[in-house]
Amino acid sequence: MDSGLLARRSLLRRSAAAVAVAAAAPLAAPAIARAQAAAGGAAGPIRIGEINSYTAIPAFLQPYRNAWLMAQDEVNAQGGIHGRRLETVFRDDAGRPEDAVRHAGELVNVERVHLLAGAFLSNVGLALSDFANQHRRLFVASEPLTDALVWSRGNRFTFRLRPSTYMQCAMLVEEAAKLPARRWAIVAPNYEYGQSAARWFKELLARARPDVQFVAEQYPALGRIDAGATVQALAGANPEAIFNVTFAQDLTNFVRQGNTRGLFERRHVVSLLTGEPEYLLPLGDEAPEGWIVTGYPYADLDNPRHNAFREAYRRRFNEEPRCGSVVGYDTVTAIATMLRRTGGATGTDAMIEAMRGLRFPTAFGTAEVEFRAIDHQSTLGAFVGKTALRDGRGVMVDWRYADGAKYLPPDEVVRQMRPQSAS
Repeated sequence: MDSGLLARRSLLRRSAAAVAVAAAAPLAAPAIARAQAAAGGAAGPIRIGEINSYTAIPAFLQPYRNAWLMAQDEVNAQGGIHGRRLETVFRDDAGRPEDAVRHAGELVNVERVHLLAGAFLSNVGLALSDFANQHRRLFVASEPLTDALVWSRGNRFTFRLRPSTYMQCAMLVEEAAKLPARRWAIVAPNYEYGQSAARWFKELLARARPDVQFVAEQYPALGRIDAGATVQALAGANPEAIFNVTFAQDLTNFVRQGNTRGLFERRHVVSLLTGEPEYLLPLGDEAPEGWIVTGYPYADLDNPRHNAFREAYRRRFNEEPRCGSVVGYDTVTAIATMLRRTGGATGTDAMIEAMRGLRFPTAFGTAEVEFRAIDHQSTLGAFVGKTALRDGRGVMVDWRYADGAKYLPPDEVVRQMRPQSAS
């Protein structure tokens, strides 16, 4: 074979190889980018997988998502995290734990997110916490309130933002113990959150007031309360005071039937979350007056940080912020603060270490919040006050901020409740 023919064949082979490489490059690029992002490579964004019950609890979670995106945009406008943008992949679990776990698997294995966040319902939060523990992924739980999340079923990978059922019940018991009532009734949704709240309210009030007794307890199915029958059962026990844990549409139905049947006349009511505008505003002029509640006095809270947050939210969404707005905003703030502490590193171990003892500002504009190293519970507090009517709608009055750090059990008690393997 002559040298000219050999040269031509060699040239053809090199040309074909070059074409093959060029053709493969666009196909390989997304995979390479995903691999770089998963490994924390500087070229890719930092990806958060956010799972929540958007279609099941829209009154809380639409404002939550609004403020989440607002906070994320603010972080990115300031250059992101060491030059890397924050990016969130949202998924709707529709209030079903099995759907939440399925989404978590897809987010971790397909979307290659660096951490998981979100959850509203307590049973969903526990399912995601178990997933995080099994798959060794950081999970920043924004809303699920059950204490099991950080205590009896706590694990190394799960942190929680909102004040828990124990914390908010302790805040309310402080006021309930001052009432003259001795005969109490309870109404709570029949799932993890309601059961946890009822347990702690009973235990904490009994400690503060050994003379009280609980004469009736009603546990309707979440989202399916038979309000007429529930009100009738409570009234039949003739309590002097009622502890309510229902929320959203269940609360609306309960209040309407209670008003119609006179359940609340000459009775004290202590109510978890009812002062949050998501649940108070839909009641309109039917909103009860004089209930002792936890909530969010969004219109009257006056300090520089909260005012700036409220005005930014108003400008962007043409509405007032809700409690969900604060939770979404603060979750992103906490995650961004943690990532700055790691120097932008997204390895799970590095992020967990940065979360332990992390301090960050809250949109409430109150004292800085800390994720406690001992149990991964944040010290975010809540507002405690009373309900009233103003211009035909429910508001909170006579409120105060209860710092979450002051409403947690002693460390030795926490150590007894939390598994040693969770440290």
